[in-house]
Amino acid sequence: MFLSSKKINSSEDFSVHLRGLSLQMVNAANSSHIGGVLSMADVISVLYHSVLNIDKSNYEHPDRDRFILSKGHCCAGIYAALMIKGILSREQLITYGKNDSSLMAHISHKVPGVEFSTGALGHGLPFGVGKALFSKMHKCDWKTFVMLSDGEMDEGSNWEALLFASHHKLENLTCIVDFNNLQSLDTIEKTLNLEPLDKKLESFGFDVILINGHDHNQILQAFNKKSVGKPKIIIAKTVKGKGVDYMENEVLWHYKPPNDEELRNALKQIGY
Repeated sequence: MFLSSKKINSSEDFSVHLRGLSLQMVNAANSSHIGGVLSMADVISVLYHSVLNIDKSNYEHPDRDRFILSKGHCCAGIYAALMIKGILSREQLITYGKNDSSLMAHISHKVPGVEFSTGALGHGLPFGVGKALFSKMHKCDWKTFVMLSDGEMDEGSNWEALLFASHHKLENLTCIVDFNNLQSLDTIEKTLNLEPLDKKLESFGFDVILINGHDHNQILQAFNKKSVGKPKIIIAKTVKGKGVDYMENEVLWHYKPPNDEELRNALKQIGY
C-alpha cells in the first residue's frame, strides 16, 4: 500500500505514480473527488517534475516558487506529488482523511509544501494574485502558479482577481484551468456555460493558451512560454477520471470512492 517499484524518470512516470497514490488514498479514506484528481494529474505532474522550483531541500525557502491549488477538494493529488518529491513521507500519506491528520480532505497549509488552505471555491486565485504582486513589487525571481477548476470559474471573486492581475501586468503569474467539463452534478454547459472562455480571458488582458491537458509536451511548452507584460492562463482540456475507463466523464466520481475491487482494476489500468 502506498508503495511502487516504478522508477520516476519522466513526467509521464510521475503521473502514473501520482494517480496510483491518489487512488489508494481516496480508497483508504473512503473519500471523494478522485475524478478531478485524475483530470489534473498530468498538468500537476509536469509542473512538479519539470517546472516548479520546489523540493524537499527548499520547500520553505523564500525563493521557492509558489503553487496554490484553488480546487482544494482535489488535494489528494498534491499530497501524492509532495510525497513523490520527498516532502511528505509514506507514513504521513497513509493518514490522509483520518481523524486528527493534517492531511485533510481539502488542502491545508498545515501540510509541509502547501502554501494556502482552500476548499471554498474562488479563494485560491485572489491569494495567488497577491503573492505575484508581492513578488513583482520586491523584484523577486520566484513565480506563482494557481490551479483552478472549470466549475470554479462561476465564482465572481475569480473575475475580480483576473482584472487585478491584468491591471498590474503580473507576468510572473500562471493560472491553469482544469477544464474537464463536469462540475458537481452536471456538465459545465448545462450548469453555467463558460464558453467562449478563451475569448473572455483574452478580453481581460491575459495571454491565453489552449492545450490538451493530458499531452505532456503541450503542457510543458505552455508552462515554458514567456508572457511579456501580461499574466498567463492555460486552459487545459481534460477528461474527468482520466486513465480509468469506468471513471472517465462520469460525474459520479466527483463523490464516490473506489472500493477495493475497483481500486485494483484502476491501478491495473494506469499501469501502477
